[in-house]
Amino acid sequence: MKLTRKELLVGAGAGAALGAAGIYELVDRLADSPTHYGEGREPEQHLLDGMRIERSEGVEVVIPTRHHQMVTAKIGDSPGSLRDAQAALAEVLQKLDDDYPGTPDGLAITVAWGLPYFRTHVPAAARKHLPFDLRANERALLDARRFPSDPSDVRLEDNDVAFLFRSDHQDHIQKAASEIFDRMKGVLAITSIRKGFAGQLDGGPGLPKEMATAAGVPGAELIPDGAELFLGFTSTQRHALGPPRIVNFETLGLVELGPQSYFRGGTHMHLSHVFEDLEAWYLNFDFRERVNTTFRPRMPVKEGTQTVPQPPRKAASSSEVERDYDRFGAIGHSSSLQPTSRLQHDVRGSDGTLYRKGTAIPQRADFNTLDNPFFWSATPEVDRMSEDPAAGLHFVVFNPTSDDFHRNRLAMDGVLPGGKKLPFVPGDRGQGFNAILRTTHRQNFLVPPRRHRSFPLVELQA
Repeated sequence: MKLTRKELLVGAGAGAALGAAGIYELVDRLADSPTHYGEGREPEQHLLDGMRIERSEGVEVVIPTRHHQMVTAKIGDSPGSLRDAQAALAEVLQKLDDDYPGTPDGLAITVAWGLPYFRTHVPAAARKHLPFDLRANERALLDARRFPSDPSDVRLEDNDVAFLFRSDHQDHIQKAASEIFDRMKGVLAITSIRKGFAGQLDGGPGLPKEMATAAGVPGAELIPDGAELFLGFTSTQRHALGPPRIVNFETLGLVELGPQSYFRGGTHMHLSHVFEDLEAWYLNFDFRERVNTTFRPRMPVKEGTQTVPQPPRKAASSSEVERDYDRFGAIGHSSSLQPTSRLQHDVRGSDGTLYRKGTAIPQRADFNTLDNPFFWSATPEVDRMSEDPAAGLHFVVFNPTSDDFHRNRLAMDGVLPGGKKLPFVPGDRGQGFNAILRTTHRQNFLVPPRRHRSFPLVELQA
């Protein structure tokens, strides 16, 4: 039976929504019990310890966490002393670190801060200490922008802060989110709650298909059994994700950290919401064209394959992407990104690690959702909230800088690293996924290292 938004939400307030699971209660009923992992807590907030690596169709795959939740907020009109708020948030975050291991079996919390926070609340300290992108010759944290294939009504958000919760246990996320926002009441006002999940390649129909079917999403029955995501292909191949610390500001030498290296161990996070048209994807694109669109035109892939190898040695170059366009009038999603998202030569990182040519840089933490577009919004009319569930993706990705993310996203639109633009009409069928995706919201954030995750720079503001 189809579930409506009234059944997703238990109560109309943010507090009730934080503790509500809605249709996402089905995730644990439909999936096997999670595997237990070892403990650990990295200096970097964006890293999740204890991730399993398994083989799927002969390819090494990082098994994603099952439950995800993103909560965005703004600082209230009368927050009081931000030094007191800094101490209070630090205390509750430390308590949660002590309560749960930083693994999928425990809980990972990533706190990211937007430009509105830095501009309004710590402007002098931000001017001095925010990381600087040496390649782009501008700050490492930039305002979000619209891209050529974006709809004209994409909302560029202005949140002060975003909290990303990840765990294989939904109750860990619900309890932690409630603890944080109960403690920060009057200081942080919630603007949105975004929930979702990822399949864990457990076999059977798979979570994406079962969840979409339970929600009555058009095209749900067309999702392949066992798929990790709604669009059918596995996206967490080990070689398609950046290795640990490659996205740290300091690692690749792209960023100047400032006089005190305040944000060493931090990174950049992009957050957006994207609708996915499942019927168009499965009915208008046969398997061959779905491979062409997801990976690369004419890439040899056996019918029905879900996990396709993406090794460094086969990363596409700009000239290869251009040749594919000239020959087929199309570019694949993965291949179009690789000239900007993979290393173009060997790089020795700041910690001495040698990153080989073809190594992926971005670390994705995206997850499927049935939100339309959010689970809860403080401004439902502005966010164009609907009662009916919809297939989509809360896209979360960590890059060394905003400009690095922007280069990757422009590559999806056929803008090559040297600036040459392949002459696509926006939404063209040959333009990778863009023909079946529709973005609704975007914002960029800075993720401080764990030691500065609570109201960064407040202690340095004159």
